[in-house]
Amino acid sequence: MSIKVITFDLDNTLWDVEPALIRAEQAQRAWLLEHRPGTIERYDDEALWAFKKDLWKRHPELIHNVTAMRMQMLRELQQAAGYDERQAEAGAGAGFAAFLNERHRVELYEQALDVLQTLARDYRIGALTNGNADIYKTDAGEYFDFAFLAEEFGSAKPAPDMFQAAMARSGARADEIVHVGDNPDHDVRGALEVGMYTVWMNLRDTPWPDGPRAHEEVTSLGELPAAIARIAAAKSS
Repeated sequence: MSIKVITFDLDNTLWDVEPALIRAEQAQRAWLLEHRPGTIERYDDEALWAFKKDLWKRHPELIHNVTAMRMQMLRELQQAAGYDERQAEAGAGAGFAAFLNERHRVELYEQALDVLQTLARDYRIGALTNGNADIYKTDAGEYFDFAFLAEEFGSAKPAPDMFQAAMARSGARADEIVHVGDNPDHDVRGALEVGMYTVWMNLRDTPWPDGPRAHEEVTSLGELPAAIARIAAAKSS
């Protein structure tokens, strides 16, 4: 078979991430209000965003580790409110658990499971995400042979690390892999630069920005198997 592996981005490729993130932020805030009073009350959305931006500036080493960055934010919020180091550490763990529980309650796009089931018959399936979603905690997990998160490598797409890890794990060459994602830079450019085939998941039907184009473009997941078949056919011809 000319194509052996399909790798997927997750957020906004297999599901719309915004509703899950909104619920996750609300769950984290509710935990803090109940268990760490005085921590979050004085921060509205704008003030909390400013707090996060200041944290990113002070901890650039965490920029590609969204889990560690959120844990640090939770620690500092509590310490700024007068909680000691032990309380802040325990609260960071529990607050993040509340966040992550909702983070994984994603609603897959309508055709996602059918498409994954179809592709899994012929290809190995992998996940490559810059976020902290665990595909195995979603309804789609059973179709995935492997998954990598940027925080495991200290670098995010379009850096080559996760793409190279997919090759190493699957034993496939770059030109035997198709990467599917919604981000023209992180997903398309990153995969192209290591020699993979690419499908741009353009679910919002937006114009292509400057830069090398994907091999295929689809506007719904239902179009994906045919797009991959066209790549395989062109590669074999």
